[in-house]
Amino acid sequence: MKKIFTLLCITTFMLTSCSNDDDTDFDTIGQSFEVDNVDFIGPEFAVNIPFPAGVEVFDADVVLVYRLEEVVNGNDVWEPLPTPLIILDSGGELTYRFNFTLNDVDILLDTPDIGLVGTNFTDNQVFRIVIVPSRFAQDSKIDFSDINAVQSALKLDF
Repeated sequence: MKKIFTLLCITTFMLTSCSNDDDTDFDTIGQSFEVDNVDFIGPEFAVNIPFPAGVEVFDADVVLVYRLEEVVNGNDVWEPLPTPLIILDSGGELTYRFNFTLNDVDILLDTPDIGLVGTNFTDNQVFRIVIVPSRFAQDSKIDFSDINAVQSALKLDF
């Protein structure tokens, strides 16, 4: 059920037409937090992250998850989940995906052969989780694949 809801939310982002109504109220506050030192351990290779105290998610809100892919010249490079298929030099492949409830986020590492996946993909991962108010998500023209655009539009600081 979580998977279907997440897919529906992502599809809604992509297919919803945006209004040119300048009177749209974007005063709703988005929330975000970062989780580091995330290790994916078998056999599930999934991590459950409860929302911290004070983070409130409503039924219609949308949760976005980004993975710190690398740091280039001191700048963080964030990749939105679900990731496209990552093909490894070892011949392996993997993808990260997530689902969420009103209380938590599950982040999953999917691979047909974990033996071909190095620890640089399973250990000490960093994720940034952003809760987007539904009205904002529906009416904005923000590129949700760009964490900097999302943080700027929601006035979130890290």
